[in-house]
Amino acid sequence: MKILVTGGSGQVGFELQRQLCIFGEVLAPTRDVLDLIERTAVETWLQSQKPDLIVNAAAYTAVDKAESEPTLANRLNAELPAQLATYARQAGIPLVHYSTDYVYPGDGIAAWKESSAPGPLSVYGASKLAGDQAVLASGCRHVIFRTSWVYAARGHNFMKTMLRLGRERNALAVVDDQVGAPTPARLIAQVTALALNPKGNNLALPSGLYHLAPRGETNWCAFAQEIFRQAAEAGEALALEPASVSPIPTSDYPTPASRPRNSRLALGKLEEALGIQLPDWQSQLALTLQEHLSR
Repeated sequence: MKILVTGGSGQVGFELQRQLCIFGEVLAPTRDVLDLIERTAVETWLQSQKPDLIVNAAAYTAVDKAESEPTLANRLNAELPAQLATYARQAGIPLVHYSTDYVYPGDGIAAWKESSAPGPLSVYGASKLAGDQAVLASGCRHVIFRTSWVYAARGHNFMKTMLRLGRERNALAVVDDQVGAPTPARLIAQVTALALNPKGNNLALPSGLYHLAPRGETNWCAFAQEIFRQAAEAGEALALEPASVSPIPTSDYPTPASRPRNSRLALGKLEEALGIQLPDWQSQLALTLQEHLSR
């Protein structure tokens, strides 16, 4: 079986390649081989390779830059998923797609459900929502995983940035009024593997939208403090203590794109469908941090 993983060089794409190789041949073409920005190139590649499963981890994720590059953001986040979903329907194969908490308006304190009304606050969020809607309307067999605050032992992400700053500075100020669950790319890939049946070219979940994140919640400041606490316990030399990380409101850290204050995601639908209990975010941080520090 051939599995196309788009965005294979990204955090989630890398972990998907490690997890999905048990199902068959994983094809993760680099941009030199397949430029996802070019619609015709994607169509030609699909027709020549004829994958049995598409796992779309490609995305335009530069949230602030998307405000000034809406055309590119929409190509990768909306048009590409629509194109892949159309091919999947025509070829009779399943599609797994990844989305984000940024599709929600981010107000209140209740966890968002899959049935909650969207209301993106940014170009990035709007483009991701358009991609979700295209997949849902395509008629192909599909699973969409909406997740939050993705990080990994590799790539550029909040955990690695905090560790670098923690070695360089003796104090930091981090936003504390945005709440969510930090989600390791490894967990996303593991759950994706569970969502495939043993033959791989079918889905173990009914087609639809699911939230995927660890249990529990935190804010960015508390997340940073926990990163430093666990890193110090692991023997990492840091210039600051967790208590030296000071909370600040979002208003003190203005960005071109608005961020949702409430990124809580209800997890019951996915847990019930797969018969699992998702782990808490602290234990997942420990595993990710251990992998990074041992490299």
